[in-house]
Amino acid sequence: MDIIQVGAELSAPIDKVWNIISDIDNEPKYWYGTKHVKNIVKNGNVIEREVIISFKNSKCKETVVLEDKKSIKIKITDGPINGTKTIIINPIGDTKTKIDVIWNIKVTGLLGMFHGMIKKHIAKGTNDAIDRISKAL
Repeated sequence: MDIIQVGAELSAPIDKVWNIISDIDNEPKYWYGTKHVKNIVKNGNVIEREVIISFKNSKCKETVVLEDKKSIKIKITDGPINGTKTIIINPIGDTKTKIDVIWNIKVTGLLGMFHGMIKKHIAKGTNDAIDRISKAL
């Protein structure tokens, strides 16, 4: 498994950050690696969904768990990448929020031989997503 960790401080209170990151239907607006999201089942704070990612328009199956103003835990169960993506937010006083994104993934199939390149691509995409979220605040 490859672990990718990216973090930043955002100049906004936790409520504003949570409102953006927890609106998972709008994920493609910030995470350009996500092209399309289709929710299959929603049960409280748990969502089963299909996601089309940019890599060859591949389909992934995911389970998303929203933990109110704390974290979003995504388990990727099927597709070219398997593993988890966890977004954790913590307040820094009343006006700033720390965001950490931790990927723990394995590239499947023949793509495994490109895992180094894919890991760099995901890290850059995560930094870019955090930057777009920051600008939207």
